[in-house]
Amino acid sequence: MIDFFRELNPVMQAFIGTLFTWGMTAAGAALVFFVKGTNQKFLDSMLAFAGGVMIAASYWSLLAPGIEMAEEQGVPAYIPAVVGFLLGGALLLVVDKLIPRLENKQYMYGIGSSDARKRTTLLVFSVTLHNIPEGLAIGVAFGALANGFTESALAGAVALAIGIGIQNFPEGLAVSMPLHRDGMSKKKSFFYGQFSGMVEPISAVIGALAVIFIQPILPYALSFAAGAMIFVVAKEIIPGSQEKGNVELASISLMIGFAVMMTLDVALG
Repeated sequence: MIDFFRELNPVMQAFIGTLFTWGMTAAGAALVFFVKGTNQKFLDSMLAFAGGVMIAASYWSLLAPGIEMAEEQGVPAYIPAVVGFLLGGALLLVVDKLIPRLENKQYMYGIGSSDARKRTTLLVFSVTLHNIPEGLAIGVAFGALANGFTESALAGAVALAIGIGIQNFPEGLAVSMPLHRDGMSKKKSFFYGQFSGMVEPISAVIGALAVIFIQPILPYALSFAAGAMIFVVAKEIIPGSQEKGNVELASISLMIGFAVMMTLDVALG
């Protein structure tokens, strides 16, 4: 099996690698099926946990690698970090303003309140956006093998895919549980949770095919996704998790989510 994978085209290797990351996202999202009842404290804690996961991922999975890539390219590291981060927040601000118009067209998810629908849209959009540069990063790692194959380079690309896949498990949960909290059915919550990871195989193939062109803009893309995630956490996730009065529980849950994602990101490098 290992020899078969080694002999594949780098584009196919990237696609297979991100099928794993997508599967891990779906596995995390599937935990929503094992939740019984609608205990408000538990659901609020899960929403806050999602916020903690997103904050940690925004730095260790996105900003830090983007800064490192910029330094390797000889670019002042703060430029792509600041520009991308602020543009990501600006995009989500625009999306936030557009959501009421989209709601009027009744395309939304069948969730009760307007606040819940807005939070749902921003959450799914931001986590999906976050997964695009991760897929690109995997694609770039495998695509680079075409320019100089080494066993260590292949091992590094595989390790990257495995690491991102493991990190995606709590991210899938971080999407599906808040959606269920806001009134969405378990099937729909799972669908949108796993959908957030579906973009990774697509972006990985693009990254592998266009590795030469993607690398210079990847630091901006990573920072862009980080800005989008922080905007959602600050505007929707934290206030939403505390709106029912479970402030201390939500605060603790956010810190636990942050610690879990930080541990995964740091341990998996």
